Amino acid sequence: MLMQETQETHILSLEVNQILYTRNLPYKITAEEMYDIFGKYGPTCKIRVGNTPETRGTAYVVYEDIFDAKNACDHLSGFNVCNRYLVVLYYNAKRAFQKMYTKKEEQLKLRKEKYGINTD
Repeated sequence: MLMQETQETHILSLEVNQILYTRNLPYKITAEEMYDIFGKYGPTCKIRVGNTPETRGTAYVVYEDIFDAKNACDHLSGFNVCNRYLVVLYYNAKRAFQKMYTKKEEQLKLRKEKYGINTD
């Protein structure tokens, strides 16, 4: 009897990538604690924890392998750390740049109003 080998295929959605954006972290979490939490799902290249008033409670985690990132996202979203439930999302460059662009447009509009500049 001839046995055929079957290869498991993995189909990932387009949003899945190696970079995870995490928010709702405890403000005093350390990089070492982040490596302990996220390192359980595979080797990470880099972890950047927010350290300014605007970025506190957030972090970016970069995995070496996309499947490790997916596994971490699946398991850590909603994970309780110091009575805070983590929100783990895939990093989306378009969304990040769009947010930054919108903020700059708002600042420009406020400055135009402040100095009475009309460009219409």
